[in-house]
Amino acid sequence: MATADLRPCAGVTAVLASMHAKERAIAPVLEAGLGLVITPAVGLNTDQFGTFSRDIARTGSPSEAARAKIAAGFDVRPDARIGIASEGCFGPHPQIPFLAQDTELVLLCDRDSGLELAGYHATLETNFGHTLARTVEDAMAFAERSGFPGHGVIVMGSRDGHPDPAAALAKDIRDGTALAEAVRSAIRRFGAAWVETDMRAHRNPTRMTAIGRAARDLVRRFHSRCPDCGRPGFDVTELLAGLPCACCGEPTAVAAIAVLVCPACGCRRERSVSSDRTADPARCGLCNP
Repeated sequence: MATADLRPCAGVTAVLASMHAKERAIAPVLEAGLGLVITPAVGLNTDQFGTFSRDIARTGSPSEAARAKIAAGFDVRPDARIGIASEGCFGPHPQIPFLAQDTELVLLCDRDSGLELAGYHATLETNFGHTLARTVEDAMAFAERSGFPGHGVIVMGSRDGHPDPAAALAKDIRDGTALAEAVRSAIRRFGAAWVETDMRAHRNPTRMTAIGRAARDLVRRFHSRCPDCGRPGFDVTELLAGLPCACCGEPTAVAAIAVLVCPACGCRRERSVSSDRTADPARCGLCNP
């Protein structure tokens, strides 16, 4: 006797708006977790929505860029009911600015139901970085630290110590010989070469792993249903501090309550963050000022 497929989107066609092989990270997760049939948007140029190399600026937020990609994906595959897109941001960690952080978004849009749902993953596991190389040796040392050639690097022109992709831009550098040639050319023209990590997913395995984790978060959120209306995406939107100190009993900055909200009907529930009833005195502003 056949067993019914209990996955919520079993057999539903979804178009993935990517030109950088993100299906390698996203498709297995969404196919296993939701039952979607993932089809890449063949021929879609997602660089039109912005590039990490800055030769095409991204306008708007990551969510807006992902929505634009999905709309373009639907144009390529009008038979698809669901659109999927991914967007990443790289920069200083908000609390530890000398560390780089990768924040990944995977967005799902269902044009039949109107559902829009996102999965996220933020991590310090990234090789994001750059160097201003005045010699080929400088560039090679940076590339080696960045995991080249398994991880890609990009070479640009430099003006006044800043990258200038409009003046010179070399991508898809596959080996040390090609890297040295691109760096020498930039140094001859500008006195230095701006060399940075290639953050495109197909040239950055570390980022590809983070995208896969964002896709898993999307599946988790999809399976988290609102207790009132049943809509996916019932999830934590806020953590409320105030867990009492085990020593003095005063409220601490430790989270005590998680607030879950439905994005569709506004249903709100509060849950304890953990089974602990008190906080370590080391986290108390009175006992450990």
